Amino acid sequence: MNELPRGNRRGADDLPDEVDVLIVGAGLSGIGMAARLGESCPDFSYAIVEAQQASGGTWDLFRYPGVRSDSDMFTLSFPFRPWRGKDAIAQGGDILDYIRETARDLDIDRAIHYGCTVVGGNWSTPEQRWTIEIESTDASGAVTRRQVRTAYLHLASGYYSYDTGYDPHFEGREDFTGQIIHPQFWPADLDYTGKRVVVIGSGATAVTLVPAMTDKAAHVVMLQRTPSYLFTVPGSDVIANTLRTVLPGALAHKLIRAKNVGMSAGIFRLSRRRPALARKLILSDVRKRLPKDIVAEHFQPPYGVWDQRLCAVPDGDFFDSIVAGTSSIVTGHIDRFVPEGIRLTDGRVVEADIIVTATGLVMQVLGGADLTVDGERVALERTFAYRGAMLSGVPNASMTVGYTNASWTLRADLVARYVVRLLPHMRDYRLGIAVPVAPEGMRAGPILDIAAGYVQRTIASFPKVGDRVPWTMPQSYVHDRRAFRKADLGADMVFYPVGARLTSVPKGAAAPASLDLVSAADLAGAGE
Repeated sequence: MNELPRGNRRGADDLPDEVDVLIVGAGLSGIGMAARLGESCPDFSYAIVEAQQASGGTWDLFRYPGVRSDSDMFTLSFPFRPWRGKDAIAQGGDILDYIRETARDLDIDRAIHYGCTVVGGNWSTPEQRWTIEIESTDASGAVTRRQVRTAYLHLASGYYSYDTGYDPHFEGREDFTGQIIHPQFWPADLDYTGKRVVVIGSGATAVTLVPAMTDKAAHVVMLQRTPSYLFTVPGSDVIANTLRTVLPGALAHKLIRAKNVGMSAGIFRLSRRRPALARKLILSDVRKRLPKDIVAEHFQPPYGVWDQRLCAVPDGDFFDSIVAGTSSIVTGHIDRFVPEGIRLTDGRVVEADIIVTATGLVMQVLGGADLTVDGERVALERTFAYRGAMLSGVPNASMTVGYTNASWTLRADLVARYVVRLLPHMRDYRLGIAVPVAPEGMRAGPILDIAAGYVQRTIASFPKVGDRVPWTMPQSYVHDRRAFRKADLGADMVFYPVGARLTSVPKGAAAPASLDLVSAADLAGAGE
C-alpha cells in the first residue's frame, strides 16, 4: 500500500554493478538490516534485492482470511520504530503497512530492486568480493540474468519457499468434487459463503482460519491429526495501551517490549524446567473456555509445551466459534478424499465443499541460492552457524535466523546490530575478509530445535549449531542481547587485510550431515 508507485520501482536493470553490502529480501529482516546499516554505516553503499514484485515478505505473501501475527507486535516490530497500532496481535495488512511505511520513511524503499531472484553467488578470495547471480523476469515473461559484485552479503530471505507450500499427497484428491486450497496461495476471488469448509491442520494458520471463515461459511471444521497447545492472549494489550497514554512513545515501547519478552521467556523456561506445570497452566485456559468432553477428545497434545510452537488465540476467538457452533474439531487420520469430503481411517466422513490444506511450509535454506567459495560449492548441511548469524568457512556473509519461541524480529535486530559492528571494524582496520572457522571436536545440533513437521522434514539440509560459544544458539533474547553486545569480534574469526595475496580461506571443522543430533537446548547449556 505504501510502496513506490509501480512505474517508479527499480528492477534488475537498475541494480548497480557493485555495492558494499547486498541485502537479499525486503521483509522485516531485510528492512531492519537496511535501517541499522543506514543508521550506523551511512558511508556504506547498499542495495536490497527482492524476488517478489512487492516488499513485505511473509506479510505480502499470505492473504488468507484473518491472517495475523502469532507474536505480539511490540516484540515483532522494530525497536527503533515503536508499534502504534491499537492491536497487540495485528492483522496482516496492518503489519504490511508498518513494514512499508518504515521503508518509506527511512528512504529504504528506493534501494529495493524487485523481481530479482538470487540464484547463486561465488566468493573470490583473491578479489575479496562476492559475485551474485541475479535472475529476473520482464513483463513479456523473458528471463534474464545479470551479476552484482559486493564486498559483503546478507541473506534475509527467511527460511521457507515462497514458490511452494507443503501439500502432502492425499489419496483420492481427484475424486473430491469441491475446491482444494493451500493457504499460501489463497485465491483472491474465493467465495465461501454458505459453504462447508474443512481446514486440515492444527497449527497457527488453521487456528487463525477457522474463526475467520465462520463469518460467511455454513460451518468450518478443523481436522487435526495431532492436537496443538492453544492459549488465549488479549487482542489489545490493556497495560501497553495505558503506558502509551502516560509515557513518551519510545519509553513506553521499551517497557512494553521488556514486559512481553519477560512473559514469553518465563513460559518457555517453565516448559523446560517444569513441563507438567506448564502443560497444566496452558490447558487450564482451554478448560475454562470449552466443555470437558471437547477438551478431553481434542486438546491433549502428546508432547511437551514448546516442543512445537504455541498457537496464540486472540481474545479466545477460536474457542468462541466452537462454543457458538459455527466451527468444530475432528481428530483423526485421513484415509482418502472422497467426492463428498474426507474419509478417515475409522470410517467417518467429514463432508466439505472446500478443503483447505493448512499442512505447513516447505523449508528452504538461504532462499534457495547456491553459494560457492573459490569455486567450491558450500554444503550448507556441513557448516556450523557462527552466533546463529554467519557460516563456518564462508567469508563476508551473514544470515537472519530468528527465534522459534519468540518474535522473529527480536533476534533479527540483534543480528543486524552485530553486522553493523563488524563492518566498521573491518573498515577501520583495513580488513578485507572475515571468515568464521569452526574448531574441531564440536558436537552438532539443529539450528531450529522444534518438533514441528515442517521443520523435521528438511532440517538435515540446514546449518548446524555447536556445543560452545560462539557456535551455540540459545533460544533466549535476554541472553543473546547481552552476548551480542559484548561479543568478541575476533573469537573463532579469521581476518585478512585488504589486498592480501591469498587463493583460499580456511574452512575449519565440518558439521556432520546426520540427523542424529544433540538437541540445541542441551548444546546451548553446555556452552554457557
